[in-house]
Amino acid sequence: MRRRATTRRLRRTLLAAVALFALGTVIVLDATGALDRAELSTVDARFEIRGARAVPDDVVVLGIDDVTFDELKERWVFSRRTFAKALAGVSSDKPRAIVYDVEFAEQSKDVEGDNRLILNTRKAGNVVLSATEVGKNGATKIFGGAAGQKFARATIGNGLLPEGSTGTLRRLPYEIDGLRTLSVAAVERVTGKPVDRKRLGGEGAWIDYSGPPGHVRYVSFSRAVKRTFKPGSFRNRIVVIGAVAPSLQDRHPTSWPAGEMAGPEIHANAIDTLLRGAPLHDTGDTADLLIALALTTLPLLLGIFLRPFVALALGLAAAVLYAVVAQIAFGRELILPVVVPLVGLAIALVGTLVVHYLTASVERAQTRDLFSRFVPDSVVAQVLERADTEDDVRLGGELLTATVLFSDLRGFTSFAEGREPAEVIGVLNRYLTEMSDAILDHDGTLVAYMGDGIMAVFGAPIASDDHADKALGAAREMLERLERFNEWLRSEGLGDGFKMGIGLNTGDVMSGNVGSARRLEYTTIGDTTNSAARLEGMTKGTPYQLFVADSTRSRLATPPDDLESLDELEVRGRKGAMKVWALPPVATVPDDVHAADPAAS
Repeated sequence: MRRRATTRRLRRTLLAAVALFALGTVIVLDATGALDRAELSTVDARFEIRGARAVPDDVVVLGIDDVTFDELKERWVFSRRTFAKALAGVSSDKPRAIVYDVEFAEQSKDVEGDNRLILNTRKAGNVVLSATEVGKNGATKIFGGAAGQKFARATIGNGLLPEGSTGTLRRLPYEIDGLRTLSVAAVERVTGKPVDRKRLGGEGAWIDYSGPPGHVRYVSFSRAVKRTFKPGSFRNRIVVIGAVAPSLQDRHPTSWPAGEMAGPEIHANAIDTLLRGAPLHDTGDTADLLIALALTTLPLLLGIFLRPFVALALGLAAAVLYAVVAQIAFGRELILPVVVPLVGLAIALVGTLVVHYLTASVERAQTRDLFSRFVPDSVVAQVLERADTEDDVRLGGELLTATVLFSDLRGFTSFAEGREPAEVIGVLNRYLTEMSDAILDHDGTLVAYMGDGIMAVFGAPIASDDHADKALGAAREMLERLERFNEWLRSEGLGDGFKMGIGLNTGDVMSGNVGSARRLEYTTIGDTTNSAARLEGMTKGTPYQLFVADSTRSRLATPPDDLESLDELEVRGRKGAMKVWALPPVATVPDDVHAADPAAS
């Protein structure tokens, strides 16, 4: 239990370190905007996943396209007369406004054509003109300056839009260089009301593109010049006139990944966005950071209270769920941050798994070191394989059929009297080492040392079919090692040696942990264990050193011929007699050696 508490403290310490690293990383990424490009790419993906909305009914693009060049037979840039004709043609269909995404900053060589364009603009009375060259206080040279613009009753708007880090047009600011953007100017001209600057924010409103390139209503420019368009095509709509032919190079990447979009269509989408109140918005910097921190913290909390694979599964589920929620929110015009929160979650999740792996490895190493002193390596491996390392290694209680061995060294207490403790401990440790090796070499589990006595079990905690054979083999080897041990004693001048008693019994045992919440101890309990201890004790006062219960002999693969039957003996604590077998005595140590207290040990 102490190891378990230590491991948990280590795990929590490491998780705290992971938390500091993950949360710090999230804060830095959010503050520096290092992943802004990746975040914007997810916004683009969300547009595509959401799919196209209904075609906007309030706007239409009058595009200067390849059809226009074929029908007009005129080279770019068209004459002011041509632009004037198109303006007059559109105006005749009673649009709400005409937005010319063509800059008329310089006077042309055709003065009469210039004048006609100005007069047609005045006559239409609802024209918004584009400017890209802006001077102080938003001044432009359109129609020769402010006087010409006032005469034409024209509204001027900045035709530029801010390019993102990849050149993508995603945002619509209120003004650029002190001049309202073209879309803002058009909407304010149509509605007669100012656009709410707060709604647009510092970076500008998100342009809520209705669909991919070509999604907005569209009419060729030449149809307006020749007045061959279908009546009603422009009525009560805002008409955006501009270049759409690829050769005119007024195309730009937008939030829709499917190819570049023509400038006039971008303005049409921006106008539609403003007419709908610029509904697409993000959560804001503070909320973005809080969301990222919350998702980063989640795996760490899961790692404290749950098993690693459960925490991993829930963490991945949380990531998927958040991505789904982000997409649903986008469909409802809310942009949630995705990249930084998921990066933070991934860092925390990986860190949590690494912590669990490291602490589990430490715990398993400790457990292997602890149990390898008492059980063979093969048994340790099997125990660890099936143990629940998340909640500390536990063997659990289970009913097994096993063979229990008890042994005791005769006369050791009298031997220890009058000797130095260090000498006594040295002799005892040498003896226990010999006996333990014999038990472990036969896949036995050392359950306990009881002074010079030993309790071992074969067939537990890992069940086996040949536990009786292994137990008898271990007992024989223990007796052989006792002879070598006695030879060593005689060579050291420590006496003539000892005898020992061994009892073997086979039957059902309860194998598992006993103790308290603060200290656990592995053992095997039951009548089988008690009877094995009794058999060992019954060897005292007899010439035999090994008593084998009939239940053990009957489980041997091939019962040996050298076991002698002692018939049935009364065993203290049991009802009825027990048939017992014994290994013939080997008279190498006189019975009276170290026998001053033959029952002492």
